Amino acid sequence: MAGPRFPSAGLRALRPLAFGADPSGARMARIRRSPHFKDGVFQNPGGPARTRPSGSARDLAKVYFDKDSRSRRAPRGDIPVHPTTVADISRPPATGLRLTWMGHSGVLAEIDGHRVLFDPVWGERCSPIPLVGPKRLHPAPLLPAALGPVDVVVISHDHYDHLDLPTIKALAGTDTLFAVPLGVGAHLEHWGVSADRLRELDWQETTRIGGLTLTATPARHFCGRGLRNTQHTLWASWAVAGEKHRIYHSGDTGYFAGFQDIGAGHGPFDATMIQVGAYSDFWPDIHMTPEEGVRAHRDLQGGAAAGVLLPIHWGTFNLAPHPWAEPAEWMKDAAEEAAQAVAFPRPGEPFEPAGELPVEPWWRALSGPIAYPWRRPRVAEGAAETSKGDLDLAGER
Repeated sequence: MAGPRFPSAGLRALRPLAFGADPSGARMARIRRSPHFKDGVFQNPGGPARTRPSGSARDLAKVYFDKDSRSRRAPRGDIPVHPTTVADISRPPATGLRLTWMGHSGVLAEIDGHRVLFDPVWGERCSPIPLVGPKRLHPAPLLPAALGPVDVVVISHDHYDHLDLPTIKALAGTDTLFAVPLGVGAHLEHWGVSADRLRELDWQETTRIGGLTLTATPARHFCGRGLRNTQHTLWASWAVAGEKHRIYHSGDTGYFAGFQDIGAGHGPFDATMIQVGAYSDFWPDIHMTPEEGVRAHRDLQGGAAAGVLLPIHWGTFNLAPHPWAEPAEWMKDAAEEAAQAVAFPRPGEPFEPAGELPVEPWWRALSGPIAYPWRRPRVAEGAAETSKGDLDLAGER
């Protein structure tokens, strides 16, 4: 016997606000016209990407819930948040370009007299439900009210660790513009952002905001916020060009050959912000390892070890089985081997890519032995000699 049928309006009423809204009407018609939308979904460059964990759920659970693994996925103490003040970011950068890492993928970029805020997340958890889901490992360095005016907020895609309801609600009360991938505007309108403040782009589309040119560029990832992922919102990386400087934000992406084309079309870049955390052998197509991040940066720079790489998407949320500080340690080694300049700021620490870079490995004081794939583990200061178990953990990944 069939159960009772509920009217669609009733189901919509039960839908959590954080799920956002599915594209419809003229927005959905535009999505269907996109050359990247085929067979009812957006397509990845380089062919289909595995967006669900490969291997068995048992194997994933074994790694993720292992007692030793869990202990390594959180810092041994408080992550040092830089005491940035409003005055620090009110003074114009001497070189015309300054970056402030807000944690995870959030970056405030001050470029040629304009201010761009990438993927801001000030919520306590990246989850549709306030009491569950990955919780911040450190406080937000600066709250929205302390940032001052922002010319444009750039969103890479609609996952909870990049598009945060509390943050968007806070920014909706300002006059800032939002640059988002195709389809993502439906969420923002649902949360109170007026349509005239949205610049919604397909890959390779460009918009001008003040003296900046922003281009949505390809990425290899996926989308979705609700229980049913319709794949009707696009994901993107972003190239931003000012009068004198160029920067690139990867969003979330697996490594793919398209970085070379992005660099040829929109680079070279004075700085790149590259995703290097939350990687795993269980989902190798949609996130990059630090070694792949260095390779992506060099592809973007035409093969040269030029510009400055800022590693992002690590150290704020526990989203993968690897130790919380492993991305930084692995990136440090990979960059040194490639003679690539990399900045390692504390959350909230402003720096100018053309000036003195923050390079101190501050995470080491808060991490145990870090044994990442194919590398000899480093023993943290004051720690005992690395055990065989530490080596075995590295081999499992």
